[in-house]
Amino acid sequence: MRIKLFILFLLGIKGVFNAQQQQQVEYVNPFIGTSNFGATNPGAIAPRGMVSVSPFNVSGKQNSLEKDSRWLSNPYVNENTFLTGFSHVNLSGVGCPDLGVVLLMPTTGALETNHLKYGSTYTKETAKAGYYSTVLEKYDIKVETTATTRIGVSRYRFPKGESNILLNLGLGLTNEEGASVKVVSLTEIEGIRTVGSFCYYKPEEAYPVYFVAKFSKPAEDFGVWKTPNKYNGVEAKWMPYNGKTRIKKGYRKEVVGDSIGAYFKYNFSKPTEVEVKIGVSYVSIENARENLEKETQNLAFDDIYKATSSHWNNLLSKIKVEGGTKDDKTIFYTALYHTLIHPNTLNDFNGEYPSMATRETLKTKGTRFTVFSFWDTYRNLHSLMSLVYPKQQSNMVKSMLNIYDESGWLPKWELNSTETTTMVGDPAGIVLTDTYLKGIKDFDVEKAYKAMRKSATLIENNPLRPGIKEYVETGYLTTKNTGSVSTTQEYNISDYSIALLAKSLGKKEDYKRFIKQSLTYRNLYDKDLRLLRPKNTDGSWYEPFDPLQGADFEKSIGFIEGNAWQYAFMVSHDIKGLIKLMGGKKQFTNQLEKVFDNNQFDMANEPDIGYPYLFNYVKGEEWRSQKKVKELIAKYFKNTPDGLPGNDDTGTMSAWLIYSMIGIYPISPGEPFYTITAPIFDKITIELDSNYYSGKQLIITKKGNADKGFIDKIQVNNKIYKKYFIDHKDLVEGATLNIILKE
Repeated sequence: MRIKLFILFLLGIKGVFNAQQQQQVEYVNPFIGTSNFGATNPGAIAPRGMVSVSPFNVSGKQNSLEKDSRWLSNPYVNENTFLTGFSHVNLSGVGCPDLGVVLLMPTTGALETNHLKYGSTYTKETAKAGYYSTVLEKYDIKVETTATTRIGVSRYRFPKGESNILLNLGLGLTNEEGASVKVVSLTEIEGIRTVGSFCYYKPEEAYPVYFVAKFSKPAEDFGVWKTPNKYNGVEAKWMPYNGKTRIKKGYRKEVVGDSIGAYFKYNFSKPTEVEVKIGVSYVSIENARENLEKETQNLAFDDIYKATSSHWNNLLSKIKVEGGTKDDKTIFYTALYHTLIHPNTLNDFNGEYPSMATRETLKTKGTRFTVFSFWDTYRNLHSLMSLVYPKQQSNMVKSMLNIYDESGWLPKWELNSTETTTMVGDPAGIVLTDTYLKGIKDFDVEKAYKAMRKSATLIENNPLRPGIKEYVETGYLTTKNTGSVSTTQEYNISDYSIALLAKSLGKKEDYKRFIKQSLTYRNLYDKDLRLLRPKNTDGSWYEPFDPLQGADFEKSIGFIEGNAWQYAFMVSHDIKGLIKLMGGKKQFTNQLEKVFDNNQFDMANEPDIGYPYLFNYVKGEEWRSQKKVKELIAKYFKNTPDGLPGNDDTGTMSAWLIYSMIGIYPISPGEPFYTITAPIFDKITIELDSNYYSGKQLIITKKGNADKGFIDKIQVNNKIYKKYFIDHKDLVEGATLNIILKE
């Protein structure tokens, strides 16, 4: 009897202990990246959500960073103090302004429609995965927000007295104007807002976002407003309403314009809560209304947040970490959270979405994803998705192929079924190859190969590879092309991926062709400088040449967003060839070390983010990689608003951190292997998807003296492993990778 009671006692202790353990979702801090130009926001969003409800605090001179006074791509900046609403369609971690529209704002007192006047300071901010709240100091209103995939949900706690809810369609980050709004009933408003011109580019391809807003309490009074442009000519004398805001009380017809909005008024006899749900669609108002009805099903705020939080936790718990500090876990799970925002959902609840190019309505059976920032994400994010969330990655690849079907081209930097053609290179094929060679094969690989090959061979009217004629004929791009050196490197990496897939599919001649074409960067190698250098059209070196020019986004001949040092080793597919070019391993190591010693390494940008791992290619120098990675994590990634090194680039910087903290990194995009370093955590368990991989779990452990941090031994399934590179296939069969550090 005593033994049974003792066992029950122990089980009880274990139960209490387990209950006290934090769930993964509790480690997410959405404020990370909201400063230092990380361009994330703390708004409520569901995993891969179409909608996010973000505080909008980048308008007005009261703010230190104002959207119209500088290049600003995010709806929220941590340093700012003046809030003008909550936007419902936003981007996270991008470098160009767009979206940030459909703003709700609760106020009290007399109606005011000028956001610079009705804006407020705020306090008591809280942000979690799927939740944000604050108190508007001007009005003593508590605001809480949450979201489903396509619905933003807000709860306002008004004090007693006269109150308003404003829907502002004139404000936003987008460079486009134009909207319509209509009060449907005392509990519903519908409308359209035009968005587009990402990176201040392609205004002719602006497009609409549709919405329906439903209110839990009927308005006691309502109306719309419109602020027209002000005329200064003779006709201004005939217009007593010239440039003045028109308030249309009780107006039920559609209003069209640039600076327009709608309002609901209340007069509460006691403190009162009002919930507002906004459904969004890129197809129609009818779909936005259906999204709202199907996804919320009349559920209240708390139930919706509970479901969204649970969804987040299910995804985040695919990786479980043990050891490390609370801050380590926080930056890790926040990074994983950031990688699960983009690419995000484009299709409506019924499967409909706007097609690429024509924007006609099509239908998908799975998820149609959007926001493919491939210049950034091909380097690590999609590899991470393949490892941890292969079903999502499969749907992303299928979305890419749908885009090819609809437009004739693979995406380059796609946003809501528009091709922004931002950045250089032809990166989509790298993602396709990487996905297929990692064992995710439930897509039409022949179509994928055909699409990749088209962008690499079509000479005329090729939007993905500007300058391709010169590249094919000469082997490289010259100074007549923007970013000639870095673009040549990008084309080379893409050609290598085409070669890898060609080999896998038995296309021998293509394999030979593209392998050869992938090495043409060597024509731009200056053996005296041991750097890549731009050439003129006659084959001579460009003069005068400053290898340092181009850092910190300075304009540079030959390079995009970087200089010669920051691009010197961006030939991930041919590091062994580069070692030979540089005169051997010692010269390679010395030159690579100079990137760091001379402060040329840029953690905030993509071209060189793999460099810390390149020392692994030189036997005996692997410790340098371990040292560099550990130092970079400590320096640039923190549990603070400035805890990202810069723009998160739709999760790319976060993916770098995740890999670096678990001890492996996909150093050569397109190739199915990883290089190894010392993990931050003592144990990492990755749950593997049985629909794609034969193993149940990938387990990585660390033992030994973490202060020294250098690897003494590597074991795979308890057997000594003598390499610092390991195949993806070996890991997803259910391996245990033991990292043993020196004592």
